[in-house]
Amino acid sequence: MKIAIAQLNYIIGDFEGNTDKMLEAVDIAKKQGADIVTFSELATCGYPPRDFLEFNDFINRADKSIEKLKKASKDIAIVVGSPTKNPIIEGKDLYNSVFFLYDGEEKLRQHKTLLPTYDIFDEYRYFEPSSEWGVVEFKGKKIALNVCEDLWNLGNENPLYTINPMDEVIKLNPDFVINVSASPFDYKQAKTRLKVLKANVDRYNIPFFYINHVGAQTELIFDGGSVVMSPNGKVYEEMSYFKEEIKIFDLEDVNRQGQNIEQAKDKIALIHDALVLGVKDYFGKLGFKKAVIGLSGGLDSALTTVLAVEALGNENVFVIMMPSQFSSKHSISDSIDLADNLDIDYEIIKIEDIYEEFTSKLKPLFKDLPFNVAEENIQARTRGTLLMGYSNKFGNILLNTTNKSEMAVGYGTLYGDLAGGLSVIADIYKTEAYEVARYINRDDIVIPCHIINKPPSAELRPNQFDSDSLPDYDILDKILFEYIEKRKGPKEIIAMGYDKKLVQRVLRLVNINEFKRYQTAPVLRVSKKAFGMGRRMPIVAKYLS
Repeated sequence: MKIAIAQLNYIIGDFEGNTDKMLEAVDIAKKQGADIVTFSELATCGYPPRDFLEFNDFINRADKSIEKLKKASKDIAIVVGSPTKNPIIEGKDLYNSVFFLYDGEEKLRQHKTLLPTYDIFDEYRYFEPSSEWGVVEFKGKKIALNVCEDLWNLGNENPLYTINPMDEVIKLNPDFVINVSASPFDYKQAKTRLKVLKANVDRYNIPFFYINHVGAQTELIFDGGSVVMSPNGKVYEEMSYFKEEIKIFDLEDVNRQGQNIEQAKDKIALIHDALVLGVKDYFGKLGFKKAVIGLSGGLDSALTTVLAVEALGNENVFVIMMPSQFSSKHSISDSIDLADNLDIDYEIIKIEDIYEEFTSKLKPLFKDLPFNVAEENIQARTRGTLLMGYSNKFGNILLNTTNKSEMAVGYGTLYGDLAGGLSVIADIYKTEAYEVARYINRDDIVIPCHIINKPPSAELRPNQFDSDSLPDYDILDKILFEYIEKRKGPKEIIAMGYDKKLVQRVLRLVNINEFKRYQTAPVLRVSKKAFGMGRRMPIVAKYLS
């Protein structure tokens, strides 16, 4: 038996486009002699559809997609995920289902049992969990179907559920399992995914075919990496990351355990590739083409510009340099060097006169109070206004250049440098941003070395450096990681050897700046705990304040 895995990039709600893409894959699989072609979780509608699931029309259109695929299932079986209506009055209105279609008929419809409701997931908001399991007999084999999380109660230190669906399915003696998934990327997820799959194979001793989404859906990035596991617990093959791919596997070869192929999993390379795909799909799926970026001469804007060029092409990226009287000469020269290296167009707009106009108008209100953050923010908001003006006039989407360290402690100006349609690097800490920059320069100098090596500065007052307001990033990022990713409280972090006053100050900065994060652009997620839909904190609270 030959099984084709179609690892595809879907658009949420694009039923016609998603279905056409799957029908094309069906034809390819047929021509290559496949008996079964498999697609991923909620492939008809894209993942995650969120509150679109509350529209009857949305579900009806998903049903029509299944009917089209059913008609295409002549001489080849099709396995595909789709939302379906719950015919019973009690419980949620929908199931998260996977279909086995063959010869124009529905041979099996299996509903998802384990509904993740944590971090970015909110499936119990929409779906009813299954309490029944079955297998389908096809060409002499018994095949079990399940959906993503139904495998994830094994291979982890803290199982979230009291039931393990595979323990029920295995009683039906399946010959192998097809799991359709939508497993979002973070830089540790690929290793975790293999650990979970190996735990399942070790327990049940049968092959597993795991089909994952690829592509970005706003802040979520799906890395692909679909997996075929042999019954001995070896990875028979792990498919490509961050690109569409259709591959056919011979069940006999998988059972013979004849090969062991895994993809490389370098953290920084994965983050780089994920961010490029995130920008590319955000623009492509929304119908945007061109980006504008405020290029300051600092690391973050340089890194964002390079990622944008890789995603969109140099002809589609325009940068504006906006020096003030506080900007150093090398900030402009470094920015010009980067623009030349990337062969992108740029413009220089000096903002000193605009800044002076603002401050002169405000002088009666400011009286004789000393220069402080108010004057600094006027510069940042002037730049934001110019960038948004250009964006509005020409339709270029402004990309935000804030990193995770700055986003965490509020080291940014609302309606100024926090403006933009997408936050590209706001889920990588400053120390990680340096690593990504060095990765970009691994073969050739793209980002000028001076940008990477000079002390970071916002350049909003004379001789300003980030270290004037913040601890060194090597220390700051470690404290932030313990608080944000590992959810450790102040006492736990202080017990690790960090200065008590420093920890209290940093954590207070994180909490009191929640209001800024509520108003910023979507953040491309590459870690286990990104700012955005997966981290829900109150703005008004006393904890650690």
